[in-house]
Amino acid sequence: MKLNISQKRSLSNQIIRTYAMEKLDTNKLTLDSKNQNQDRIPRVISVDILRGLVMVLMTLDHVRMFFSNADFNPLDLTETNIPLFLTRWITHLCAPTFIFLAGIGAYLSLKRGKTKQRLSRFLLLRGLWLVFLDLTVVSFSWGFKLSYIFSGAGVLWAIGCSMIFLAAIIYLPTRTIAIIAIFLIVGHNFFDNVQAEQLGNIGWLWAILHQRTMIEPISGFRFFVLYPLIPWIGVMALGYVFGTLFEMEKERRLQLLRKIGLSMIVAFIVIRATNIYGDPNSWSIQSNFPDTLLSFINCHKYPPSLLYLLITLGIAILLLYWLEKTKIRYFKPLIILGQQPLFFYVIHIYLIHLTAILFALYRYGIEPFTFSQVGINWKPQAFGYNLPIVYLIWLLITFLLYIICNWFAKYKKNHKSKWWLNYL
Repeated sequence: MKLNISQKRSLSNQIIRTYAMEKLDTNKLTLDSKNQNQDRIPRVISVDILRGLVMVLMTLDHVRMFFSNADFNPLDLTETNIPLFLTRWITHLCAPTFIFLAGIGAYLSLKRGKTKQRLSRFLLLRGLWLVFLDLTVVSFSWGFKLSYIFSGAGVLWAIGCSMIFLAAIIYLPTRTIAIIAIFLIVGHNFFDNVQAEQLGNIGWLWAILHQRTMIEPISGFRFFVLYPLIPWIGVMALGYVFGTLFEMEKERRLQLLRKIGLSMIVAFIVIRATNIYGDPNSWSIQSNFPDTLLSFINCHKYPPSLLYLLITLGIAILLLYWLEKTKIRYFKPLIILGQQPLFFYVIHIYLIHLTAILFALYRYGIEPFTFSQVGINWKPQAFGYNLPIVYLIWLLITFLLYIICNWFAKYKKNHKSKWWLNYL
């Protein structure tokens, strides 16, 4: 069928309009995609650096536990000295910062494209996996004894349970999550005098939530709760809320980081000075000013008191503020460690423990070692070193951990198709 000139022009204009509309839609989709990518928050390197730093400090604490010749509580002012006290005290930063940053990481994952449904599922599965690892693989690493398995709840237990709790509440408004977190952190010390023994058959539940103690939920099965869950679950929820700061313009974020960090430390000083609330252990005036200061900053960790969290998280937030302002190229080793936290944690006790055994073999030979069906007893009563040697061993083990984690990071990058790597 032949078309006249008018029909040809009409058809030609229709084709042009159709093409123009399709082009416009394509450009709009491209623009929307670009805007969506711009809204997503890239990986926050300062968070990785801070995580790597507290992991190194955690290693110091655990090296001290295996290698120090001080067979007393380093926070006991009647026996300790200032270097030993501060070596233990500075590592108080580790657990609160680690759990707080896990909460920040959960929020940031939403801004990188995860839906709340996907994030909730991830937190649930990840939390269950961490609890299982803590009760089995990690527990065994502390004593190389089968009797240690399923016998104690440590920091991975607390992180895992906090993730499970967060998985349930992320559907709530952020303001509501903040209220829950603050209530758990600020209010839990009202219940310091409640003891598991007072609650009869449900005492074991209170121990899991708020009291560091040995429980026997089933006849013949004893379980030591090292990390009661309250207020650790509040710390992770607070970190999730805190993640909203990384949506802000950098200068505004830096101002808030500085103000919040300083405010928490001032609040610690004021509340601690009253000796009325916030910590089950009161401070007291000692025979000299340095010991009085140590008594003032020595707060309750199991479970972490309000004052304990004010000073540790206050310092952590100020460190985050400083790292946000600092050139990151100087911190590459900490970045690598901070991006492999679970792998680092699982292997570091094994490395420390095996190194301690090698030191004991070198000093005493095989004679002091005893073996049984449940494990190995290797530590002679005289084993241990002074603090300077402990620090040297810490540096050696930290260097070895960096080499291993750097290799693992490269392996993960080159083997992204291996699903099991997601669990490390």
